Amino acid sequence: MNVETNSSTNEMRESYSIYHQEYIVMAEYRMLQTENLPGIYVIPSYENSLLWFGVIFVRSGVYEGGVFRFTLTLPEKFPDDSVPVVTFTSKLYHPAVNATTGILSLNEVFPQWDRKQNHIWQILKYLHWIFNNLNLKSPANLEASVAFKTNRKVFLERVKECVMTSIDHVYDDPNTDDRHYITFKPYDPEVHDNARNLMLKTSRTNEGSYGISWVQPGSFESFSKEETT
Repeated sequence: MNVETNSSTNEMRESYSIYHQEYIVMAEYRMLQTENLPGIYVIPSYENSLLWFGVIFVRSGVYEGGVFRFTLTLPEKFPDDSVPVVTFTSKLYHPAVNATTGILSLNEVFPQWDRKQNHIWQILKYLHWIFNNLNLKSPANLEASVAFKTNRKVFLERVKECVMTSIDHVYDDPNTDDRHYITFKPYDPEVHDNARNLMLKTSRTNEGSYGISWVQPGSFESFSKEETT
């Protein structure tokens, strides 16, 4: 009887742990929706909430015009584990990105993961930041870092090449059957005009409303939202 009771208790704890983790992951997703992350779009996988699909449209700097895809992988015991991993699936020549694996180096900003202080939106903020900040202390791509510092012409040529390649592959077919994989289609007025008009239409009732956030816009500090009296 005791064996059966212990087994049932363990199953309940495991189920609770899974649901609790799902809640935390969704809370993280909701939190980042309140942040200013221009040009970045992410969504958790339909099949696995620990895998997120993302894309960034770079709007300024030497990478302007680039459309780079990436995945964000959360550790199995998130948030009580190692730092999440950002992997660019688009070819990206950048000092912060490993040329072989496509992994974005997060060591400088996240030497370890603290669930009380660190959040996924901070990683995405850093991802956005690197496209305009190329002089890194500990580059993941030493060749790109050296070229940036000593041979700017060659560096810019390689950057332009990866930007053009990213644009050429914007409409590629998905490499997965996951329903939440982010895809793009060429603009078709008959299909997209109505949706475009709805997105451009400003709702006075919702103006200035961004939901509840635990951080001030543009801040990297958790729980920094100003108190109102």
